[in-house]
Amino acid sequence: MNLFIGLLNIAIDKDNDRVSYLIQKAKILAEIELFYLLPNQRRWEAWFPEVIYYYANVDKTREEIKRLMNNGQWETNENELSDIKQALLKELKINDIDKNKAELQQVLEKKLEKTETNLQQVLDELKMMKQALLKEFNVLNNDETDEIQKA
Repeated sequence: MNLFIGLLNIAIDKDNDRVSYLIQKAKILAEIELFYLLPNQRRWEAWFPEVIYYYANVDKTREEIKRLMNNGQWETNENELSDIKQALLKELKINDIDKNKAELQQVLEKKLEKTETNLQQVLDELKMMKQALLKEFNVLNNDETDEIQKA
């Protein structure tokens, strides 16, 4: 059994598809385990429940779903999972996060435009101050040169 799992591991690693590897491995292990059981044991629901519940960290799940969406691996041809996927997206509020990001981006762009206009106004004021100082400096220089020439 370990040899078979090892060979399966090598074959799947070549494809670099971790999800299909795990699914295939789970199916094979389930068949092997069922083979060793008696027929009445195979029907025990306590041993083989229809639904298995487990804990998943919300943040890590959200990150993983977004990674799958970005890589194009989230959409599949299986229609039976589409309801589950939509429920998961709704529960994790992933669509809301994307909408919030768009709204925040618009707000930030507006603030950036305001900041740019404010900076342009400050720049214009500084240019006017510079011109005024240069005029005053030229007037002072002219007065000093006139005094030097008189002396």
